[in-house]
Amino acid sequence: MVGMEPFRGVDFLHIDSLFSEEELLVRQTARQFVEERVIPIVRDCYREARFPSELIGELGRLGFLGANLEGYGCAGLNNVEYGLVMQELERGDSGLRSFVSVQGALVMYPILTFGSEDQKQRWLPRLQSGEAIGCFGLTEPDFGSNPSGMRTRARREGQDWVLDGEKTWITNGSAASVAVIWARTEEGIRGFLVERGTPGLVSTDIHGKWSMRASVTSSLSLADCRIPGANMLPGAKDLKAPLMCLTQARFGIGWGAIGAAMECYETARQYAILRKQFDDRPIASHQLVQEKLVWMITEITKAQLLAMQVGRLKDRGKAEPAHISMLKRNNAAMALDCARLSRDLLGANGITDEYPIMRHMCNLETVKTYEGTDHIHALAIGEKVTGISAYK
Repeated sequence: MVGMEPFRGVDFLHIDSLFSEEELLVRQTARQFVEERVIPIVRDCYREARFPSELIGELGRLGFLGANLEGYGCAGLNNVEYGLVMQELERGDSGLRSFVSVQGALVMYPILTFGSEDQKQRWLPRLQSGEAIGCFGLTEPDFGSNPSGMRTRARREGQDWVLDGEKTWITNGSAASVAVIWARTEEGIRGFLVERGTPGLVSTDIHGKWSMRASVTSSLSLADCRIPGANMLPGAKDLKAPLMCLTQARFGIGWGAIGAAMECYETARQYAILRKQFDDRPIASHQLVQEKLVWMITEITKAQLLAMQVGRLKDRGKAEPAHISMLKRNNAAMALDCARLSRDLLGANGITDEYPIMRHMCNLETVKTYEGTDHIHALAIGEKVTGISAYK
């Protein structure tokens, strides 16, 4: 809409004063990248259901891939800096942030944490630069919230492993150079690196999505898929390993959701000031409109403080999975509610892609669901505060 100003941030409670100069510089770098490189193309990418793969190299050069990991070319950012990058990327689009989250938290992190030195040397520099793309194969057609029920199997044959099974809702699946596949073995659940082109590995993209359209989402089929014994992640020995990876990814999601909420709120705030009705008065002058804006800025501010505290705890090694469950659960739900309220304030204009709100709202339906649903995270927090598991 004519008259709308460029995004300048959302900081009602002067939270910027709690960031270091380095953290603010990292955020500004990500914000500038989103303004100059993402915003101009993301509407068309969403329309065309196309991931902006032309940005991958730039993401690598900026240090955003595996940004909070150490060594092998990674930027080694602290977790608050990493969170601010995720926030800005998702302000552009959830699909872009999801790509970066998967690459860093679900592919590079398990290789760094559980992999052999040969695996690290081979894959991490290429993944960091964007030369290689990775995906994470845990979810199955019949097992999403309950990964312990997975049916994918891996059996030893001589020096090799042979994998059979199905994985679905895999971000980057058909674009990946390497897939981190989790499978059940006689020794328990183990992780394997399956390279593109391996006989027996077939990827099929999922079409017809009304959410995360600017993201590659695939199903993977493994049938007598033979890989070398050296492709097993030696340090990943039970279900705890993939769950540790998910904890890393959920941390980034909790920050990213703030970015989507900020974009929706700021669009609605400016629109309400510019849009005039009833005696040529801006709709922002009406009490019901102000109440919606106040609710949004309050919830965004609370989400910012929650994200910062969990980030500081993570940097001190004190962030627990239940803390990150609270971050992901609260902030994803908050962002979706902000998107819905913002769409309401824009009226009919809110459903057009002239504005980013409907795109964010559709994306956030997925963000609220994946990497642990609202209900699953509630149970994780409930177990933490009561000491009683309600999963079974």
